[in-house]
Amino acid sequence: MNIVTPKRFTIDEYHQLIKLGFLKEGDRIELIRGELMQMVAKGTHHTVCGSILCRQLDKILGDRVVIRSQDPITLFNQSEPEPDVVIAEGTDEDYLTHHPYPEDILLVVEISDSTLIYDQTKKLELYAEAGISHYWIVNLNISQLERYSQPYQNTQGTFNYLSKLISLPNQSVAIPGFEDMLLNLSRIFPMGTVG
Repeated sequence: MNIVTPKRFTIDEYHQLIKLGFLKEGDRIELIRGELMQMVAKGTHHTVCGSILCRQLDKILGDRVVIRSQDPITLFNQSEPEPDVVIAEGTDEDYLTHHPYPEDILLVVEISDSTLIYDQTKKLELYAEAGISHYWIVNLNISQLERYSQPYQNTQGTFNYLSKLISLPNQSVAIPGFEDMLLNLSRIFPMGTVG
């Protein structure tokens, strides 16, 4: 008896689909564990928050790191997600031949409203499995920042983070890799979000 299974893609096959024109930039697709996933359209609060966050990080960190917005990162679990914000070591030119790998990444940020549960479960597990040391979720639904660190695997084989800290919009937080640099969260949450 034959069992029907979905076709899973390797990262190389995914890149080939892009190169051949089967996937285009406007398609808003990301590769997660070998599956092509349609990304959700962004609302105005999500867009404004992402723009402000990138601008604030650029002001604080300048040319010390690479700040990427909705660009791919390459993980070794057949995944190439496109997080809302990534802080990576080096310079932009360091990523001419490949997207940042986990060892290059200081911080991954997802901005969440309609995708909150997905970001708190599937994306969290994905980043923890890849060894991403710091993962933040900007929770627009209740105006708080969820900061995860210390990825680990439990005895059942599930990946998660040992530490979860909640920060509110009236607080400032240290930027991973630059603990003396503080990000003022009151600038990050757009006016009109719930909370």
